[in-house]
Amino acid sequence: MASRRRSCLGALLALAFVLLSCLAGPATAKQTNQVTVFWGRNKDEGSLREACDTGLYTTVIISFYSVFGHGRYWGDLSGHQLRAVGADIKHCQSKGILVLLSIGGGGHDYSLPSSQSAAEVADNLWNAHLGGRRSGVYRPFGDAAVDGIDFYIDNGAPDHYDELARRLDGYNRFYRGRKGVRLTASPRCGCPDWRVDRALQTGLFERIHVRFYGDDKCSYKNGGTWGIVEEWDKWTARYPKTEVYLGLAAAESGVPEGAQGTIAVYLKYLYYDLLPKVQKAPNYGGVMVWDRYSDKKTGYSGVVQGWA
Repeated sequence: MASRRRSCLGALLALAFVLLSCLAGPATAKQTNQVTVFWGRNKDEGSLREACDTGLYTTVIISFYSVFGHGRYWGDLSGHQLRAVGADIKHCQSKGILVLLSIGGGGHDYSLPSSQSAAEVADNLWNAHLGGRRSGVYRPFGDAAVDGIDFYIDNGAPDHYDELARRLDGYNRFYRGRKGVRLTASPRCGCPDWRVDRALQTGLFERIHVRFYGDDKCSYKNGGTWGIVEEWDKWTARYPKTEVYLGLAAAESGVPEGAQGTIAVYLKYLYYDLLPKVQKAPNYGGVMVWDRYSDKKTGYSGVVQGWA
C-alpha cells in the first residue's frame, strides 16, 4: 500500500511538472540545473549508488561526520554499511557526481576548543576521508576519497572553524591543476550564521547551501517566499564571489534536529514566484534538497530538477 501511494504521488508530481511547464511564466532567469542532496540519515533511503543512479543529483553530501574536536573522530550514517559506501563513492564520481562529506549536524559531540584541535581535525579528515594515506589512520570508506568537506555547524561555539578551513584548503598543494579538497557550507538561513561566518569570511568556500527550513525567522512556513527572498538577497550580497544554493526541504517531516515544523515549498510557488526571484542573483548556484529519504518518498527533486 505504501509503495502504491508513493507511485501515485510520483505520478502526480510528474503531471504537475508537465502542466506547469506548458503554462506561461517559467523560471528562466538563470537556470543551472544543479541539484544537491544530503544522504546518510536514514537506512531506508537506499544506497548512495542508488541515489546517484537516479540522474537527479549533481552533488551528494554524505552526512554526518559528527564526532570531532576532542580526540575522537567518527561519523553516523544511520545503519549504512561503510565499506559499501566506499565503493559507491567511486561509482558516483565515475558518473561525474561530486561527493562531499558534511561535518557537524544536530548532535553535540563536536566543537573546536583550540587551534590545536582544528589542526587535528583537519589531519584526521585528510587522512581518513580525503587524499591522505598515513599508516594507522582508519579509513571508514576504504581507499575512496570524497571530493571535499561541507560545514554544517549547528551547535557549539564558532571558534577555530576558519582555521580548520585554511588547513583543509592547504592540502590542495598536493594536487596539480585541480582542487582536490573543495569546501562548502550549509548554514541556517538567518544571515549571517554566526557559527560559520568567520569561516566563510576566509573566501575559501566555493559554495553555500542556505537552509531555508527549520528556522522560524526565515523559513517558508513563517515568512513565505517574501521572507526567503529577503534573507537570500543578504546571502548573495554578503558573499558575491561564492555560489549560493537555495536549500529546501523535500517533505514536511524527516528534517534534521532543530527543524521541526518545516513545510516544503509548494511547487506552484516555487516555480512562479521563488525561483524567478532567487535566480536573478549572479551567484545563484542551484537548489539543495534535504534529504534523500524524504526526496525518495515525495519525488520532489524529480520535478524541481528541470527548474533549478
